[in-house]
Amino acid sequence: MKKISILILASIALISCNKNNDKANGYGNFEATEITVSSEANGKIDFLKVEEGDELKSDSQVGLVDTLQLHFAKQQLIASKSTISSKSANVISQKSVLQEQLKTAHLEKSRIHNMYVENAATKRQVDEIEGKVKVIEAQIKSVGTQNTPILNDLKSIDVQIAKINDQIAKSKIVNPINGTVLTKYAEPGEITAFGKPLYKIADISEMTLRIYVSEKHLSTIKVGQNVTVKIDAEKDMKSYQGTISWIASAAEFTPKIIQTKEERVNLVYAVKVKVKNDGSLKIGMPAEMWVQ
Repeated sequence: MKKISILILASIALISCNKNNDKANGYGNFEATEITVSSEANGKIDFLKVEEGDELKSDSQVGLVDTLQLHFAKQQLIASKSTISSKSANVISQKSVLQEQLKTAHLEKSRIHNMYVENAATKRQVDEIEGKVKVIEAQIKSVGTQNTPILNDLKSIDVQIAKINDQIAKSKIVNPINGTVLTKYAEPGEITAFGKPLYKIADISEMTLRIYVSEKHLSTIKVGQNVTVKIDAEKDMKSYQGTISWIASAAEFTPKIIQTKEERVNLVYAVKVKVKNDGSLKIGMPAEMWVQ
């Protein structure tokens, strides 16, 4: 009788333990937004101060692609612009001289007209001065027409210089975000090309846990809700505070990497949970979500 009582008590305790040992509400893996930094220029990499594991600041220059040929091309354009500018200055100088001549001709025209009114000048003199004024005006117009293509050439050179300045700026390898270098693809001295990957970086100070929850658990969670995230540790599971940032609006089949074959055919909803990283969380690490 005593043995039977002990067995009954043990069974009750086991059942009680099974009831308290609930399953997690969702399972998944940590991920982060990874950015592959690629070259925006062609040429030899002069330097690339990037190593795997380095923490880089946003907008900091970490490398440079050779810009010597671009520098020579820019200097050549500047010299051409100087030559063309001197032509324009010569045209403007001619126009100034003609404008002074036109002022003198207008004064002379006014004087001759007054003399003609007083019968002190002939009609021929009036015609000659009026013709002279028209000739000078035509010369000024002609000089202005000559300067137009020169000014267009100067604008074209300015555009080419701006283009080279943009290429020189893009030869600088600038880190886009605050983050940790995950992979390095190139080394100084190598020849790179536009679009060729140089390194991969991600901000892992805050990780995203993408999990999948069943429909029955969907009503217990909402965006902005605090949850507990657990990962495997040496002795017991390690817990983190997390916040749900996104819940899928449509169901999908459970990904093949999650759970057993039978559970993979179930419809689930994807959920993202933001978790502050203390250095222990890694990309791809499995974890569980527990609703508090």
